[in-house]
Amino acid sequence: MFEKLQADFQLNFIDNDRWLMLLKGLLATLEITAVALIIGIAIGIIVAAVRSSYDKNIESMKRKGGAEYILLSGANLLCRVYLTIIRGTPTVVQLLIAYYIIFASSTNSLGVAMLSFGINSGAYVAEIIRGGIMSIDEGQFEAGRSLGFNYIGTMRYVVIPQVIKNVLPALFNEFIVLIKETSVAGYIGIEDLTKMGDLIRSRTFSAFMPLIAVALMYLVLVMGLSYLDDRLERRLRKNER
Repeated sequence: MFEKLQADFQLNFIDNDRWLMLLKGLLATLEITAVALIIGIAIGIIVAAVRSSYDKNIESMKRKGGAEYILLSGANLLCRVYLTIIRGTPTVVQLLIAYYIIFASSTNSLGVAMLSFGINSGAYVAEIIRGGIMSIDEGQFEAGRSLGFNYIGTMRYVVIPQVIKNVLPALFNEFIVLIKETSVAGYIGIEDLTKMGDLIRSRTFSAFMPLIAVALMYLVLVMGLSYLDDRLERRLRKNER
């Protein structure tokens, strides 16, 4: 039994330096995830700001009317359409549409994947941040205005710092989900971690070792992020005392 495992390990990882394929795939996965996360956070903040501003101010703006009301209503409608489409369709379908339809003329599959996953993540980040903003007591907004801040200043200096503490665990969870979702990048020819494990399997005709190795590498990544999330939460709680 031990000799067979040793032979499988030699065949799948040592021969022809196949372990380098997994390392290359891991780097591609991390690269896609990091850029997609930045895009997702940027989109999420903008969409959450529009949606929460609409929810909190629409009644007063409706009475006043004017261009601000029309612009905010239009922006909110666009955000709602975006959220409905992105959250209502599978990630892999969005990736295929982006690669084969929207960016069909592009040869940069890595860039398409980053943008596609970033747009997908942005929808979930937006709802996480919006939920955090809406959970802040209305008295905090009034306190900001009493200090002389306008709505944007109140959000920046009073509300957002509290929101970050509240939504941090959910954002880390979205980061973890994003890492695992990038495993479908192989559908458009990207040699990510999952794709590399499958390539090794196709060359050695041995499924156990490469696929278990891929699963363990994802598990280590997730456990590392969960550890960082736990440490950060503890530090934030300690600072509140």
